Amino acid sequence: MRHREVHRTERIGWLRAAVLGANDGIVSTASLIVGVAAAGALTENILLSGVAGLVAGAFSMAAGEYVSVSSQADTERADLAVERTELEADPAAEERELAAIYVRRGLEPSLAQTVAQQLTAHDALGAHARDEIGFSDKTAARPLQAALSSAATFAVGAALPLLTVMLRRQIPLAPLVSVVSLICLAALGAIAARAGGASASVGAARVTFWGAVAMAATAAVGALFGTAVG
Repeated sequence: MRHREVHRTERIGWLRAAVLGANDGIVSTASLIVGVAAAGALTENILLSGVAGLVAGAFSMAAGEYVSVSSQADTERADLAVERTELEADPAAEERELAAIYVRRGLEPSLAQTVAQQLTAHDALGAHARDEIGFSDKTAARPLQAALSSAATFAVGAALPLLTVMLRRQIPLAPLVSVVSLICLAALGAIAARAGGASASVGAARVTFWGAVAMAATAAVGALFGTAVG
Protein backbone atom coordinates (compact mmCIF):
# COMPACT_ATOMS: atom_id res chain seq x y z
CA MET A 1 0.00 0.00 0.00
CA ARG A 2 1.39 3.38 -1.03
CA HIS A 3 2.18 5.78 1.79
CA ARG A 4 0.92 9.27 1.01
CA GLU A 5 1.65 12.38 3.04
CA VAL A 6 -0.31 15.60 2.65
CA HIS A 7 1.84 18.67 3.18
CA ARG A 8 0.37 22.10 3.78
CA THR A 9 2.83 23.77 1.41
CA GLU A 10 0.60 22.50 -1.40
CA ARG A 11 -1.96 25.10 -0.28
CA ILE A 12 0.37 28.09 -0.27
CA GLY A 13 -0.53 29.29 -3.75
CA TRP A 14 -4.21 29.86 -3.09
CA LEU A 15 -4.42 29.93 0.72
CA ARG A 16 -2.42 33.12 1.20
CA ALA A 17 -4.40 35.02 -1.45
CA ALA A 18 -7.73 33.65 -0.21
CA VAL A 19 -7.09 34.54 3.43
CA LEU A 20 -5.80 37.98 2.50
CA GLY A 21 -8.83 38.62 0.30
CA ALA A 22 -11.42 37.50 2.85
CA ASN A 23 -9.73 39.32 5.70
CA ASP A 24 -9.41 42.54 3.71
CA GLY A 25 -13.00 42.23 2.49
CA ILE A 26 -14.38 42.03 6.02
CA VAL A 27 -12.07 44.63 7.56
CA SER A 28 -12.20 47.27 4.84
CA THR A 29 -15.94 47.05 4.20
CA ALA A 30 -16.91 46.85 7.87
CA SER A 31 -14.59 49.76 8.65
CA LEU A 32 -16.07 51.76 5.79
CA ILE A 33 -19.61 51.06 6.99
CA VAL A 34 -18.77 51.86 10.61
CA GLY A 35 -17.03 55.08 9.62
CA VAL A 36 -19.88 56.29 7.40
CA ALA A 37 -22.45 55.27 10.02
CA ALA A 38 -20.54 57.16 12.71
CA ALA A 39 -20.74 60.26 10.50
CA GLY A 40 -24.54 60.05 10.70
CA ALA A 41 -25.26 58.94 7.13
CA LEU A 42 -28.58 57.42 6.09
CA THR A 43 -28.83 53.63 5.77
CA GLU A 44 -29.19 53.74 1.98
CA ASN A 45 -26.03 55.85 1.70
CA ILE A 46 -24.19 53.46 3.99
CA LEU A 47 -25.22 50.52 1.80
CA LEU A 48 -24.18 52.38 -1.34
CA SER A 49 -20.78 53.07 0.17
CA GLY A 50 -20.41 49.44 1.18
CA VAL A 51 -21.35 48.08 -2.25
CA ALA A 52 -18.97 50.51 -3.93
CA GLY A 53 -16.25 49.38 -1.54
CA LEU A 54 -16.97 45.73 -2.35
CA VAL A 55 -16.73 46.21 -6.12
CA ALA A 56 -13.69 48.48 -6.02
CA GLY A 57 -11.95 46.33 -3.43
CA ALA A 58 -12.47 43.06 -5.30
CA PHE A 59 -11.03 44.47 -8.52
CA SER A 60 -8.21 46.15 -6.63
CA MET A 61 -7.31 42.91 -4.86
CA ALA A 62 -7.36 40.99 -8.15
CA ALA A 63 -5.17 43.55 -9.88
CA GLY A 64 -2.77 43.83 -6.96
CA GLU A 65 -2.35 40.07 -6.58
CA TYR A 66 -1.94 39.57 -10.32
CA VAL A 67 0.72 42.26 -10.62
CA SER A 68 2.66 41.24 -7.51
CA VAL A 69 2.59 37.50 -8.23
CA SER A 70 3.42 38.17 -11.89
CA SER A 71 6.52 40.01 -10.69
CA GLN A 72 7.45 36.94 -8.68
CA ALA A 73 6.89 34.74 -11.74
CA ASP A 74 9.07 37.08 -13.83
CA THR A 75 11.87 36.74 -11.28
CA GLU A 76 11.55 32.96 -11.30
CA ARG A 77 11.74 32.87 -15.10
CA ALA A 78 14.76 35.19 -15.11
CA ASP A 79 16.61 33.02 -12.60
CA LEU A 80 15.82 29.90 -14.59
CA ALA A 81 17.09 31.59 -17.75
CA VAL A 82 20.39 32.33 -15.97
CA GLU A 83 20.70 28.71 -14.87
CA ARG A 84 19.90 27.47 -18.37
CA THR A 85 22.62 29.67 -19.84
CA GLU A 86 25.17 28.52 -17.26
CA LEU A 87 24.32 24.87 -17.88
CA GLU A 88 24.88 25.34 -21.59
CA ALA A 89 28.14 27.27 -21.07
CA ASP A 90 29.81 25.04 -18.46
CA PRO A 91 27.84 21.91 -17.50
CA ALA A 92 30.79 20.40 -15.60
CA ALA A 93 31.05 23.40 -13.29
CA GLU A 94 27.31 23.34 -12.68
CA GLU A 95 27.48 19.66 -11.80
CA ARG A 96 30.27 20.38 -9.29
CA GLU A 97 28.19 23.19 -7.85
CA LEU A 98 25.27 20.82 -7.41
CA ALA A 99 27.51 18.23 -5.72
CA ALA A 100 28.82 20.91 -3.34
CA ILE A 101 25.25 21.75 -2.33
CA TYR A 102 24.61 18.12 -1.41
CA VAL A 103 27.86 17.95 0.57
CA ARG A 104 26.75 20.97 2.61
CA ARG A 105 23.49 19.18 3.27
CA GLY A 106 25.27 16.19 4.76
CA LEU A 107 26.14 13.75 1.96
CA GLU A 108 29.60 12.28 1.60
CA PRO A 109 31.51 13.84 -1.33
CA SER A 110 31.50 10.65 -3.41
CA LEU A 111 27.79 10.11 -2.89
CA ALA A 112 27.06 13.79 -3.52
CA GLN A 113 28.92 13.56 -6.83
CA THR A 114 26.98 10.47 -7.83
CA VAL A 115 23.66 12.10 -6.95
CA ALA A 116 24.61 15.25 -8.85
CA GLN A 117 25.56 13.23 -11.93
CA GLN A 118 22.34 11.24 -11.92
CA LEU A 119 20.08 14.24 -11.32
CA THR A 120 21.91 16.22 -14.00
CA ALA A 121 21.40 13.39 -16.46
CA HIS A 122 17.71 13.20 -15.54
CA ASP A 123 16.83 16.91 -15.42
CA ALA A 124 19.71 19.32 -14.92
CA LEU A 125 17.66 22.51 -14.94
CA GLY A 126 15.05 21.04 -12.60
CA ALA A 127 17.75 19.93 -10.15
CA HIS A 128 19.33 23.39 -10.04
CA ALA A 129 15.95 25.12 -9.81
CA ARG A 130 14.99 22.97 -6.83
CA ASP A 131 18.26 22.56 -4.96
CA GLU A 132 20.20 25.72 -5.82
CA ILE A 133 17.49 28.37 -6.20
CA GLY A 134 14.75 26.78 -4.09
CA PHE A 135 11.95 26.65 -6.67
CA SER A 136 9.33 23.90 -6.77
CA ASP A 137 6.10 23.24 -8.63
CA LYS A 138 4.11 23.42 -5.39
CA THR A 139 5.29 26.91 -4.51
CA ALA A 140 5.59 28.33 -8.03
CA ALA A 141 3.97 31.71 -8.67
CA ARG A 142 0.50 31.45 -10.25
CA PRO A 143 -0.75 35.00 -10.90
CA LEU A 144 -4.20 34.14 -12.23
CA GLN A 145 -4.95 31.71 -9.40
CA ALA A 146 -3.88 34.29 -6.81
CA ALA A 147 -5.93 37.06 -8.46
CA LEU A 148 -9.13 35.01 -8.71
CA SER A 149 -8.81 33.60 -5.19
CA SER A 150 -8.22 37.02 -3.68
CA ALA A 151 -11.03 38.75 -5.59
CA ALA A 152 -13.59 36.04 -4.88
CA THR A 153 -12.86 35.80 -1.17
CA PHE A 154 -12.74 39.59 -0.85
CA ALA A 155 -16.26 39.77 -2.28
CA VAL A 156 -17.48 37.06 0.10
CA GLY A 157 -15.86 38.77 3.07
CA ALA A 158 -17.23 42.18 2.10
CA ALA A 159 -20.72 40.75 1.71
CA LEU A 160 -20.90 39.81 5.40
CA PRO A 161 -21.06 43.35 6.85
CA LEU A 162 -23.34 44.40 4.00
CA LEU A 163 -25.78 41.61 4.85
CA THR A 164 -25.64 42.69 8.46
CA VAL A 165 -26.74 46.18 7.44
CA MET A 166 -29.58 44.86 5.30
CA LEU A 167 -30.87 42.40 7.90
CA ARG A 168 -30.58 44.53 11.02
CA ARG A 169 -33.63 45.65 12.93
CA GLN A 170 -33.78 48.18 15.77
CA ILE A 171 -30.13 47.83 16.72
CA PRO A 172 -27.48 50.59 16.45
CA LEU A 173 -25.71 49.99 13.16
CA ALA A 174 -22.05 50.65 14.02
CA PRO A 175 -21.87 48.37 17.11
CA LEU A 176 -23.79 45.61 15.33
CA VAL A 177 -21.58 45.61 12.24
CA SER A 178 -18.47 45.76 14.43
CA VAL A 179 -19.47 42.80 16.58
CA VAL A 180 -20.61 40.62 13.66
CA SER A 181 -17.50 41.47 11.64
CA LEU A 182 -15.16 40.71 14.54
CA ILE A 183 -16.85 37.34 15.07
CA CYS A 184 -16.41 36.58 11.36
CA LEU A 185 -12.78 37.70 11.51
CA ALA A 186 -12.11 35.47 14.51
CA ALA A 187 -13.62 32.49 12.68
CA LEU A 188 -11.63 33.28 9.54
CA GLY A 189 -8.40 33.61 11.50
CA ALA A 190 -8.99 30.30 13.26
CA ILE A 191 -9.84 28.45 10.05
CA ALA A 192 -6.88 29.91 8.17
CA ALA A 193 -4.50 29.08 11.01
CA ARG A 194 -5.71 25.49 11.20
CA ALA A 195 -5.44 25.11 7.42
CA GLY A 196 -1.84 26.27 7.67
CA GLY A 197 -1.06 24.04 10.65
CA ALA A 198 -0.91 26.82 13.26
CA SER A 199 -2.82 27.53 16.47
CA ALA A 200 -6.45 28.46 15.85
CA SER A 201 -6.60 30.70 18.92
CA VAL A 202 -3.50 32.66 17.90
CA GLY A 203 -4.80 33.06 14.36
CA ALA A 204 -8.17 34.28 15.61
CA ALA A 205 -6.63 36.70 18.11
CA ARG A 206 -4.25 38.44 15.73
CA VAL A 207 -6.78 39.04 12.96
CA THR A 208 -9.48 40.15 15.41
CA PHE A 209 -7.13 42.63 17.09
CA TRP A 210 -6.17 44.38 13.88
CA GLY A 211 -9.76 44.35 12.64
CA ALA A 212 -10.88 46.03 15.86
CA VAL A 213 -8.15 48.67 15.50
CA ALA A 214 -9.20 49.44 11.92
CA MET A 215 -12.89 49.76 12.81
CA ALA A 216 -12.19 51.90 15.87
CA ALA A 217 -10.01 54.24 13.81
CA THR A 218 -12.58 54.71 11.04
CA ALA A 219 -15.38 55.15 13.58
CA ALA A 220 -13.37 57.93 15.25
CA VAL A 221 -12.70 59.61 11.91
CA GLY A 222 -16.34 59.30 10.88
CA ALA A 223 -17.59 60.74 14.16
CA LEU A 224 -15.06 63.59 13.99
CA PHE A 225 -15.86 64.61 10.44
CA GLY A 226 -19.57 64.01 10.90
CA THR A 227 -19.59 66.39 13.85
CA ALA A 228 -17.49 68.91 11.95
CA VAL A 229 -19.79 68.85 8.92
CA GLY A 230 -22.91 68.93 11.07
